[in-house]
Order: sequence, then C-alpha cells, then structure tokens
Amino acid sequence: MRKKYILTPEKAMMSLRRMAFEILERNNGATSVSIAGIRQNGYVVAQELKAILAEISTLQIDLIEIQIDKSNPIHCAIPTEIDLKDKILIVVDDVVNSGKTLLYAILPFLQFSPKQIQTLTLVERSYKIFPVHVDYVGISLATTLQENISVEVVEGKLAGAYVE
Repeated sequence: MRKKYILTPEKAMMSLRRMAFEILERNNGATSVSIAGIRQNGYVVAQELKAILAEISTLQIDLIEIQIDKSNPIHCAIPTEIDLKDKILIVVDDVVNSGKTLLYAILPFLQFSPKQIQTLTLVERSYKIFPVHVDYVGISLATTLQENISVEVVEGKLAGAYVE
C-alpha cells in the first residue's frame, strides 16, 4: 500500500510551532513546564517541541521519556527522581487513536501531584474509546478504521505523517 502524506516535514514543524505558541498563551505566567514524550516517535515530537519552546520563550523545560509497551500499556515506566509537585506537565504522543496509550501514560504521573496535566499530539484520529481530551492537536482526521496513520522519523527528526 502506498503512503499518502498528510503532513510534510515543514507542515509538521509549523504545527508544532503553532502548538508551542498555544502552550505559552494557555500557561501565561508559568516559569517552567515538564514535557513527557511517549517512547520513540512521541519522544521525538517532545524533543522538537522543547527546542521550539526554548527558542521562543524563557521557560525552564524538563524533558521526560515515558517507556510504555503499547500492546500492554499498564506497564508504563517513568523516571522516579522527577519533581512535578505543583508544576505543569505536558504529555506528548505522535498519534492518538483510541486514547488508550495516552491515558495509561498519564497514570504514573498522578503520584507526583502535578499542578496541571495537559496533552499534545501531532495527529488525532476521531476514534477515541477512552475518555481522553487532547489539549493541543497538530491535525485532526476522520479516517476509516482500516487506515493506519504513522508519524515518520528519520535520523531523530520529524519527516512528516502519512496514511496507509
């Protein structure tokens, strides 16, 4: 099956830049945020977001990698030495389909009592079966259940998103 690109690398970065400005606007007055990316592509999106926020703001930004097995998401690992008490946490994934992965990725952070948990995704599909709201969305799509959406990463950089 042929890849049908829905986001070029340039459009993906434009979407991330827009979402970075939305984060600044929504969290006006904040001095720091923690960004937690879900392993692999979600973490790459989180790294790109951190770089953009560092460029356009004076926020102190902590980056956290979430280790999760998407086939068995109840086993989710995060660093235990993090300090999130009364801080803003942004949980990042590349594509949100059912909402299951995002929901399980948020759970381990609750023990650290963050001030607020926000969510961000580059691509959101309209098939959520779990009660997850995504605060910042790059692009939202209504596709068939048979279509698969992938975010492509090449050499640690976003290379776009496609439907197959």
